[in-house]
Amino acid sequence: MCKVIAVVNQKGGVGKTTTCGNLGIGLARRGKKVLLIDADPQGDLTASLGFINPDEINHTLATVMMNTINEVEMDKDYAILRHSEGVDVLPSNIDLSAMEISLVNVMSRELILKRYIESIKQHYDYILIDGMPSLGMLTINVLACADSVLIPVQAAYLPIKGLQQLMKTIVQVKRQLNPRLEIEGVLVTMFDRRTKNARDIAELLEENYGTMLNVFVNKIPLSVRAAETTAKGVSIFQYDPNGSVGQAYKALTKEVLEDERGNGEGD
Repeated sequence: MCKVIAVVNQKGGVGKTTTCGNLGIGLARRGKKVLLIDADPQGDLTASLGFINPDEINHTLATVMMNTINEVEMDKDYAILRHSEGVDVLPSNIDLSAMEISLVNVMSRELILKRYIESIKQHYDYILIDGMPSLGMLTINVLACADSVLIPVQAAYLPIKGLQQLMKTIVQVKRQLNPRLEIEGVLVTMFDRRTKNARDIAELLEENYGTMLNVFVNKIPLSVRAAETTAKGVSIFQYDPNGSVGQAYKALTKEVLEDERGNGEGD
């Protein structure tokens, strides 16, 4: 059974791409077959994994979606890149912006990505999708094909406040397009436990949402080392495995796997 996890937040700069890459590689380190899909035209996930010129890549998520629309048959490895740490990557670049515009006139436009995912998911244990920081048609496609949503949230007032609109969108997609969609959990990122404000925000998040959905026990600390991995094209596990962020993502990976076992899924 493959699980599709959408890593989504309509606000940028909350550690979404970092979380998608490190969680995916964390799962691969635990023996899982993992595909990471970059669904952001900025190509940040692609670049952060060492494919440093996304706009020069010819076959990307945009071409995969266009082929799906046109019912062009693709090999399961079409457009897939291999990362040295054991994950497959479906890259993205600026071409995906044009794809979002093209979707307007496509029949069943919300389900194009789902059609593709259904054709390749038997080859993976986990598919993680890094969504773009907006609630447009591409994000709807991501939510429509996912089993669950992982929401990274910075420990600050405005990102927490923005959760309300994202939750409304998730509920709407669940009702109209994807009845099986669940919330994997809310992950506090860039957490500086030394500051009272960060601790208060985390507490507020738990109070407001803790009864309705899972707030991950593990929080991702604020760290320059995490940002540095982007320039190196490797995960935190390879760059700084014993640091606080590396340990936090290791614990998050374990928490995700334990949640699966608790739900009767996974190994």
